[in-house]
Amino acid sequence: MKKIEHIGIAVKDIEASNKIFAKIFGKDSYKSEAVGSEGVITSFFQVGENKIELVSATNDDSPIAKYLSKNREGMHHIAFDVEDIEKEMKRLQNEGIRILNDKPKKGADNKLICFLHPKDTNGVLIELCQEIKK
Repeated sequence: MKKIEHIGIAVKDIEASNKIFAKIFGKDSYKSEAVGSEGVITSFFQVGENKIELVSATNDDSPIAKYLSKNREGMHHIAFDVEDIEKEMKRLQNEGIRILNDKPKKGADNKLICFLHPKDTNGVLIELCQEIKK
C-alpha cells in the first residue's frame, strides 16, 4: 500500500453536503461522478495532499443506502492507493482477510476498487484503489 487515497463519508443528500463541506474546506468539490456499479454518486474535495469523497445512494439497493438505513451519516471508509490491486487482494486473502468482491470493479475517479470485509479489519471498511492506466 502506497498511501491513503481518500476518506469516504456517507451522506443522504449530496447537494446539501457539498454546500456544507465547501464551507468547511473553503472551496467547491472538484469532481462529481455517478458510479453505476455501486449505485452511488460521489463528490470529491481536495484538501492539501488528501481527498475527501462524499458518497450518496442513487437507489435503495446500493450499499450506501443500506448503510445509511442502519447508521448515521459520517465516515464510511478509508481508501488506500495500491500499485497492483489483484496482487494485493491475493496477498490479503492469504493473510485471512475476506474481500467483499471477487475481482476489482470500476470505481470513481478512474480507479479499480475492492473492499475488505470490516469484520476482518476491526470494524473499519477498507477500500483498495488502483489507478486505471490509460
